[in-house]
Amino acid sequence: MKCTEYFLFIRQRPDRAIIKEEWILDTIKKPIKTEVQTDGRIRKWRYIEEMGKYLRIILLEDGETVHNAFFDRNFKEEEK
Repeated sequence: MKCTEYFLFIRQRPDRAIIKEEWILDTIKKPIKTEVQTDGRIRKWRYIEEMGKYLRIILLEDGETVHNAFFDRNFKEEEK
């Protein structure tokens, strides 16, 4: 998994250290929602059943380098 130095640093925080690499990879491959930010970075979300929370991943413009990963308390899945 490619990642930024920022991600490696921030992942040391206790609330981020619990995020499994497999959850990050699943979110990248099978997101329930994807958005492109104005700066070109890509946001992806996926529900993590084990945690009962939505995980948000921020990728760089290349679509594969992880810049950030955290549980998004404010995310609401859109009704179909």
